[in-house]
Amino acid sequence: MKRLLLTLITAFSLGPFATMATQLPEGAPEDTVASVGDEVIRFSQLNTLLNSSPVVGLSIPALGTPERNQVMVGLLDKAISANLLYLDAVKQGRDLDPQYQQELQAFSDGIIGGLYRARYLVGDIEVTAEEVDAFYEEQIVAGTEMTDRLRTGIEASIRKDKFKQRTATLRERLREGIEVTVHEENLDVGEDPLRSEDDLVAEYGERRITWGEVKEDLTLPINTLSLERRLEALNSRIDNELMASKGRAAGLDKDSVYLTRVGEFQKTRLVTLHRGQLIEQMEPDDEVLHDYYEQHKANIEFKERRKILMVVLESQEQAQSVKAKIESGEITIYQAAMEHSIHPDAKQNLGDFGWVTQGTGFPELDKVTFAIGPDELGGPVESPAGWHLVKVMDVRDARFTDLGEEETRKVTRRLYLKEKLNDYVVELRKEQFPVVVYDENLKRLFQAEAQMIAAKTKEMEANPERAQQILEEMRKVVE
Repeated sequence: MKRLLLTLITAFSLGPFATMATQLPEGAPEDTVASVGDEVIRFSQLNTLLNSSPVVGLSIPALGTPERNQVMVGLLDKAISANLLYLDAVKQGRDLDPQYQQELQAFSDGIIGGLYRARYLVGDIEVTAEEVDAFYEEQIVAGTEMTDRLRTGIEASIRKDKFKQRTATLRERLREGIEVTVHEENLDVGEDPLRSEDDLVAEYGERRITWGEVKEDLTLPINTLSLERRLEALNSRIDNELMASKGRAAGLDKDSVYLTRVGEFQKTRLVTLHRGQLIEQMEPDDEVLHDYYEQHKANIEFKERRKILMVVLESQEQAQSVKAKIESGEITIYQAAMEHSIHPDAKQNLGDFGWVTQGTGFPELDKVTFAIGPDELGGPVESPAGWHLVKVMDVRDARFTDLGEEETRKVTRRLYLKEKLNDYVVELRKEQFPVVVYDENLKRLFQAEAQMIAAKTKEMEANPERAQQILEEMRKVVE
């Protein structure tokens, strides 16, 4: 049954323009689940997406469950769409856009500079047993027992001090043998409007940094508070450039961490820019938006909703009698529901029917329900189910009923653009770039994950003392 469900989910979620295949292309990673043109989508990528999704209020389904598999199929569809937009952006030359190239270069420098800083300027900070013993003798009260917890705390303190010492001399060590000149005369905040884009603000080696290159960063509010703050921002930028340059010289541009993170940014940022440009081209005018609203009003409007209590009686006479008792205070509507209502759930819910939407019930009952005010008792009114007494407890007004309202216009525009962009992606999938889903491999990977979770669960039950370690092993599988 679960296998059939998965097959159906896959077939319907991924649309009619995806080819299903059982054989992976030669050289493809074993966890490949789809390909879009020459781009591949891996099962591990979907797991990473799922576990890093910042969805407020949405819990991530447990590993190995059908619910998680269904979410993964939905993520696969999103990944396919993103790859289609990426390939379309490259085909249209969006990757040559100067803004994109600058952002990519800045991100690349940041990653490789960070790696160089961590590995060469700071490095691994080791703490020896001798250092721990010396700290204990000098800093800890005599007679205090050296527990594992105390030793760990001492190691952390020593490591923190060493880190401070290394970072304090970081700029000096980074710039050793390099003459850096900062032209403070061209950085006065008061002269920003008069400064030329070509004015030199700093130089080192053969590198010349002009005001035009750094203006956007140095004119941020925090960097205009004082000359000192601006100088620190400029020096930090120079340090980052130097670390990136030295990182490349050290071969860190071939590091797997660097390649992965830059590759992810390269694709994600280009897709975001391309999507934004497409939306600008699809922007509807007033007439188009009005027509769309009229055609889709039923899906845009939120009709009025009311939270009601209801008592269902067999006859009009009985309903009038019970209503009189409620209105006189002889009984409450909750008592009436429990003692007199013929509705099968009345004794359990005491007449609480929850929220009802206008136009969704029996016409006669709907008319009364949405005519009375809060805390009013309406009826009796007849329906095929009997004679009803209704009390309105709360009201939620209708929304998005007038395109002239800003909120309605925003919702309508968003839905219009989403539909147009979806249509565009479907056309790419249909006409431009072949999409192949390796459904048998996807099912195999789902099954393997479920079997792994089952085995790890049994292992935890048999070895409770290793539960935390086993959980960590399970977590690494999906990272």
